[in-house]
Amino acid sequence: MPSIAEQIVQCLHDALGDVKKPVALHEPCFSGREWGYVKECLDTGWVSSVGSFVDRFESELAAYTGVRHAIATVNGTAALHVCLLLAGIEAGDEVLVPTLTFVATANAISYLGAIPHFVDSDEQSLGVDVRKLRTYLQDVAEMDPSGCRNRFSGRPIKAVIPMHAFGHPVDLDSLATLCRDYGLILIEDAAESLGSHYRGRHVGNWGSLSAVSFNGNKIVTTGGGGAILTNDPELARKAKHITTTAKLPHRWAFVHDQIAYNYRMPNLNAALGCAQLERMDSFVAAKRHLAERYRAAFLGCDGVKVFHEPVYARSNYWLNVLLLDVDQADRRDEVLETLYSLGFLCRPVWAPMHKLPMYAHCPRMNLGCAESLERRIICVPSSAGLGGA
Repeated sequence: MPSIAEQIVQCLHDALGDVKKPVALHEPCFSGREWGYVKECLDTGWVSSVGSFVDRFESELAAYTGVRHAIATVNGTAALHVCLLLAGIEAGDEVLVPTLTFVATANAISYLGAIPHFVDSDEQSLGVDVRKLRTYLQDVAEMDPSGCRNRFSGRPIKAVIPMHAFGHPVDLDSLATLCRDYGLILIEDAAESLGSHYRGRHVGNWGSLSAVSFNGNKIVTTGGGGAILTNDPELARKAKHITTTAKLPHRWAFVHDQIAYNYRMPNLNAALGCAQLERMDSFVAAKRHLAERYRAAFLGCDGVKVFHEPVYARSNYWLNVLLLDVDQADRRDEVLETLYSLGFLCRPVWAPMHKLPMYAHCPRMNLGCAESLERRIICVPSSAGLGGA
């Protein structure tokens, strides 16, 4: 009988057909107006953080997501940092965050001197297990006149940041209810989920603030870049102000009214983003088509399944995920070695945050599911071009 690695290789060939090797995990697709828009920036000289493409990108991003305001930033980490700052997170506060996330989520909390408090994930969304978190907070949290507090550390628990892993939304309604019950601020880490919908509405609309990434490997890229999304006009005003060094409008004077950040997205990057957004629907369609091809190819493969979007979601399938059976978990690295040797540039999931040295001391709940998922997840090539974009 073929090994699990050999079966996966055959299924990848069945799903992808005759593709040029190596097959990247995720690469951008530039087949629209990217060249023309970027050339316009170069021809006019508007390449920095002031220019018409920045305003246009923000407007079109807000329209696409259905969020009232979008504020473009230099990257997704900067967007998360500002979201936390505007939410009033301070040094010594605890912020609930999945251990199964990219390090930027935890880093942004640390920039403010706050403390990541790690929570578990579930196999239905690969994101925050809301039911398990509620049970955990019944034991750990206590309410006093100032809000929610960790009864063991004595520190305030201020917010929760769900990360929509690989583009799959978490159970946002249940999470929003939990946040209301415990007085927590909801901030969505939507870095990977542009184009994903929860119960028919685009993600990013449940949090007080949300953060999106446009890194080179995202479904839409600006080279480097991110954005803050919010439906609150006052938060939007503050976000734009503090990401633009808090400079007061004036024809020539440099007057700044608070400590702030040089976090604005350059016009050159926004021009690329505008062209990419024009292709957004075709990118999502291609990636969903690729996901269906993977599902069909792996139907008869023992010991592994292709992760499918939660029942309440329409996901962008930013990265397609293979999930090894529990009894096959110790074969993960063997599979990865085989795939790499044959030119399939697959990867495991991120190391859980509580296993990193700088976060090993942070508070955490039982993380059994996240630790199991880490041992079993393999991300396979997911470029929109592989799905026909």
